[in-house]
Amino acid sequence: MELRRQQVTRYITPLREGGSLPALAEADDGFKYVVKFRGAGHGKKALIAELVGGEIARALGLKVPELVFLDIDEDFGRTEGDEEIQDLLKASRGLNLGLHFLSGALTVDPYVNPVDETLASEIVWLDAFITNVDRTVKNTNMLVWNGETWLIDHGAALYFHHSWRDWEKAAMSPFPYIKDHALIRRATRIEEVDKLLRQRISPRTLDRIVDLIPDEWLEWEGVQETPSQLRDVYERFLTTRLKNSYIFVKEASDARKSLV
Repeated sequence: MELRRQQVTRYITPLREGGSLPALAEADDGFKYVVKFRGAGHGKKALIAELVGGEIARALGLKVPELVFLDIDEDFGRTEGDEEIQDLLKASRGLNLGLHFLSGALTVDPYVNPVDETLASEIVWLDAFITNVDRTVKNTNMLVWNGETWLIDHGAALYFHHSWRDWEKAAMSPFPYIKDHALIRRATRIEEVDKLLRQRISPRTLDRIVDLIPDEWLEWEGVQETPSQLRDVYERFLTTRLKNSYIFVKEASDARKSLV
C-alpha cells in the first residue's frame, strides 16, 4: 500500500469554501488536485486525518478520489499576489496532500440527491468509526460524479489527536456527534453493514494505512514520542475502535430512531 508522490507545479485558485483554505493546483503529472496544506488550520494533524480517513474509506469499498503526496518547494508561490495565500504556501513547503480533482462533480444535497440506505449506512458507520464530525447537512463533504457518490474531506476525523490525551477512552467513545450526520435518517441498515464492513477491514489493513503517515507529519512540538510511537497510538486507537464497533453502532442506531 503506497501513495504516488508528485511535485506541485502550478497554483490555480483557492477554494475558499473550506475553512483551511485548500486550493486547486496542478502537479508535474499533468493532473489537477485539491491540495490540503500542512501550513493551514490544524496543519499536519488535518493531513493525517485526511490520509487515514480517506484510505480507510477506500479499503471499505467506498468511493474516494485518489490521494497523492504533493511536494511544494521553496520557490513555489513567490509570484502569488495575495499575501495570505503566499504566507500559506511558505508555511507549507515540503510534503502536503492532494485529492484528485473530480471535474464537474456536484455537492450532494441529502434532500435532493437521496443516498441508497445501504450506502448511507456504510458512510455513517465509517464516520462513526473514524470520529468524523464534518459530514453534516450544512457541509456534506460528498460529491456526485459520474452518477456515483464520492467522499471527500476527512480532515476533521480522529479529533482525539488534537489533545492527545486519554486515547483509550476516546477509542471506546460511542461518538454522540453522529446524531448530526447528513445521512443518519437514511442509515436504516447500520447493524447489518457493521458485520460486512468489519470483514472488509482488518487490524493489518489499519496498520498498513497508518504506516503511510510520513515521519515529517509526526514531528510535533511539545511531544516526546517518536514517529513510530505516535503511529502505534493511531494503530491501537483504530484497532480498539474496530473491535468494539458495537458501541458506536448502537449510538448511531439509537440516534436514527430518535429522529424518525
